[in-house]
Amino acid sequence: MADPGSLPGPRWLHVSVGLLLLVPVAYTLWSVHAYFGVERALGGDHFREKYRHMPLVKQGAFRYSSNAMYTFAFLLFWAIGLLFGSAAALAGALFQHAYVWVHYYCTEAPDLAVIYDSPEKWNADDADDKNRDADER
Repeated sequence: MADPGSLPGPRWLHVSVGLLLLVPVAYTLWSVHAYFGVERALGGDHFREKYRHMPLVKQGAFRYSSNAMYTFAFLLFWAIGLLFGSAAALAGALFQHAYVWVHYYCTEAPDLAVIYDSPEKWNADDADDKNRDADER
């Protein structure tokens, strides 16, 4: 760590918030393992045919965000910065979190739209919602 202890403010607050941020990180990593799979999380659905026929995951952390990896797992970098009280680490976390969202919107989102926008790939819950919406029109 380049500058541990450089963050102004009470140390107990940094540590408390850092530990609190580890909760959604741990839940997301558990959700990836339980519902998604590491290979798929590392981009398998973009490159391997067997994943392209699977529905989007809507369980675990993915119930709260369709992109739980970028929303919650990247909080790990913020937690590290806070736990070490490092202003430089928090600046790095800000850059990494912003950069991964730019990557998502410019690279992954268009690809995911092609992969998952067909009705046969919807999760059963999604299909019921879409059918209900169509019936209401």
